[in-house]
Amino acid sequence: MEISPYYEKQIQCLNCKKEFSTLKVRSKFIKVDHTETDFQPIYANDVNALYYNVFVCEHCGFSFTEDFSKYFAPGIQDEIRTQITEKWVHHDFKGERTIFQAIQAYKLAFLCGTLKKEKNVAIAGLVLRLAWLYRSLSNKGQEERFLKLARDKYMDSYSTEDYSSTQMSTVRIMYMIAELSRRIGDIENATRFFSRVIEKQSAGGEAKIIDMAKEQWAIIREAKKQTPDA
Repeated sequence: MEISPYYEKQIQCLNCKKEFSTLKVRSKFIKVDHTETDFQPIYANDVNALYYNVFVCEHCGFSFTEDFSKYFAPGIQDEIRTQITEKWVHHDFKGERTIFQAIQAYKLAFLCGTLKKEKNVAIAGLVLRLAWLYRSLSNKGQEERFLKLARDKYMDSYSTEDYSSTQMSTVRIMYMIAELSRRIGDIENATRFFSRVIEKQSAGGEAKIIDMAKEQWAIIREAKKQTPDA
């Protein structure tokens, strides 16, 4: 019997505490061919694990990822009930998702994360993935819109250091700011933050990211040589 790439997982909603089922991808089916310079994974098969990162509660509409905290500040759940649950029209996100369902799930999580006042670094991760999904649809306008949102959220995270208790390092945050700035045409910020990443090489660690920063910085310098008036 052929094994499905997907398995069903029971999730407890952070908001209403009710359980619902969602699909996850079996790790042996996740085959990444390569990653882009902003860490978008390009999969070698038709199984896209990104589609299933967001859990959408069928009961209350609250949508979240594993990066969301369990804590709700006073009054937040009332706001979620007003803004989301009372307007929730049941959608089925249990089965295999199309790219459009994945986009819808991420947008719901972006709204929920914003209302819940999740860390900037968590919101940045959501909107970055939205940019990747739109990139795979060749929708340049929406891709750039969400890349800019992600860059701005990473900037906020960098200045508030709200990434400090997460898996994101200072070097990686600075690299993301630089690379997303480069992609949206903000060469000044790209240059500034790539330089900061490269300055960190003496501290050791994060060698791969520092090498990537050097490569991107060299591309910017080459482009400036070819357009000296830029």
